[in-house]
Amino acid sequence: MNPAETTQEPPPAGRARRSGRRTALKAPAALAAAAVLAGLSTADAYADEVHPPPTPAPATAELTGEDLDAWLDGLLPAALERTGIPGAAVSVVHGGELLTARGYGHADTGDGGGDPVPVDPEETLFRPGSVSKLFTATAVMQLVEDGKADLDTDVGEYVDFEVPSSFDEPVTLRHLLTHTPGFEERIDRMMLPEGTEPDLREHLATDPPEQVYEPGTVPAYSNYGNALAGYVVEQVSGVPFEEYVQDNVMEPAGMDSSTFAQPLPAELEDRMAKGYADDTGPAAPFEIVAGPPAGALTSSATDMARFMLAQLGETGAGPLLDPATLELMHTPALGEETLGTLAGGPRMTLGFFEEDRNGRRIIGHGGDTNYFHAHLQLYPEEGTGIFVALNGGGYGEMDSHDLRSEILNGFADRYFPAAGDERTGPQPTAAEHAAMAEGVYESSRLPHSTFMNVMGVAGGQTRVTAREDGTILVTPGPETARPAVYEEIEPWVWREAGGQRLLTMRVEDGRVQALGHSSAFSLLRVDGVRDASIALPVLGASILVLLIAAVSWPVGAVLRRRFGLPRRDRAGRTARILTRVGVVAALAATAGWTLSFLEIMGFRFVGGDVLVAILLGQLLGAAAVAPAAAVLFGDVRRRAGWKRYLGGALVLLALTGVACFAAVFNLFSFDVTY
Repeated sequence: MNPAETTQEPPPAGRARRSGRRTALKAPAALAAAAVLAGLSTADAYADEVHPPPTPAPATAELTGEDLDAWLDGLLPAALERTGIPGAAVSVVHGGELLTARGYGHADTGDGGGDPVPVDPEETLFRPGSVSKLFTATAVMQLVEDGKADLDTDVGEYVDFEVPSSFDEPVTLRHLLTHTPGFEERIDRMMLPEGTEPDLREHLATDPPEQVYEPGTVPAYSNYGNALAGYVVEQVSGVPFEEYVQDNVMEPAGMDSSTFAQPLPAELEDRMAKGYADDTGPAAPFEIVAGPPAGALTSSATDMARFMLAQLGETGAGPLLDPATLELMHTPALGEETLGTLAGGPRMTLGFFEEDRNGRRIIGHGGDTNYFHAHLQLYPEEGTGIFVALNGGGYGEMDSHDLRSEILNGFADRYFPAAGDERTGPQPTAAEHAAMAEGVYESSRLPHSTFMNVMGVAGGQTRVTAREDGTILVTPGPETARPAVYEEIEPWVWREAGGQRLLTMRVEDGRVQALGHSSAFSLLRVDGVRDASIALPVLGASILVLLIAAVSWPVGAVLRRRFGLPRRDRAGRTARILTRVGVVAALAATAGWTLSFLEIMGFRFVGGDVLVAILLGQLLGAAAVAPAAAVLFGDVRRRAGWKRYLGGALVLLALTGVACFAAVFNLFSFDVTY
């Protein structure tokens, strides 16, 4: 549910150690990528590290409870100690039964003064974040199965407010469940203060995000879209979403320790694990998700095992969905007719991500709140499922993601390894396609209409470089903090060298315009001044000049007074004063946007009045371009000397640079929502 959720932006460059205990130098994920972007020029030095030869497939271990327990017991305790994640729970189903459920570490570290409480896989409750979306999708499919809703009908026919629309193509449930409704990202009020009761309709209908892509064409992960699907469930069924899911999904699956209710019912409250940044800090308050269908689930590892069995068609109280509906739900829901060549890679089913590994079909979904992290995977053909939940992020920005990957990939490689190396040779089109792909890309999951559009340049860009051998270097690689080398395995489909991640490419007008990865995410080409390698140096140099100017003016005044130097003549004095006001305003606005960005990415509220004040400062800074030009013109006309010319020209250019940056990245937008 958080802004960086499942996008897996790179971690910060380092960690601090203090008094024998590790503490995180954590930064918002969108900013953390800047550490990698700063090293673009050295990326080729890492190419050999990310291009290892394929390793032989390991022998298959027998998937039994005994072997699983031994493997997990050897992995999790040490991993929690290493990462500083307080606790974890894992459940695995296979062959129609719960194979194992294990708890590790602490649900409560005792930091608040009480005794530490260990994780119990049956009793301890976790917040699995966006894994909640699978329950929303299941509820939608029940209504589709019953003929009460249709996957391809305009969702505007089901709801009582106007759905954001900028294109002729209507938004449908199919689009909502595949993260292709075309909505921009929104962050404001995604999380609410503890004790707040969320209002789903108000969340959706009040200042909704703009639709910036034609429905069905651009994978762009959308919490808003999934919450809207949940509201369709509410409107069609005639009961609140939380109540519908409780009665029609959880109860039939036998999930008696799960709920979407916020705050928790009294009978579950004492079982809730506490959430932590890492094991060195205090517990966080209970998180309230503003759009419950997208991430408000609370559940235990064993209850999630029951849900996995139900999704595999195994449940004691009867199936949640008919076999044909389950098959439809588990099948990719969009094809080349809308996605184009992006359909050659991982795609969304009606709710699940395709997450294949070792040639096995895997569908799943990850989830993150600020403090809880989880992932669920199903192997439909093998009748197997695995669920992992953590109640802390760890010392490093990527620790929770990396630990989940270690568990899930380790499970796949141990019990369902590849039959052999089936890698294809280089494609004859590789060099040509690599050259067409070279450039800079930004995530499709960005705000477009508000000042938070700056998220892209602040650390969310990816550079693709064509290499002489026909491979491409992607910096940073999707879902990793490292540069990654990809090789073309079929036209427009690229696989990570020595790995299993896939990239797909879509071409328009002779150039690659979009890269697809991870089913619900894509990268879109950035040209010209949106390129961080251009925009950030321009902004940095401009701010430096303005800072020097702002300091030099009072210093110069003091020196003239102290040493009796002549004052500047009064000609042009008004223009100089206005220029100085503009310089200070531009500096203050830049600082204000930066601080606001950091607060927002940490899910802390920034008031509209503060943002309006920053906007006014930005406008004053831009308006100062005119008096700055007048100052320079006056100095030249009066032959004030080359020092005056140089100083005036630099200030004019700096003010222009800041104004251009603000214009490109929507910092002049009068929409101060986010």
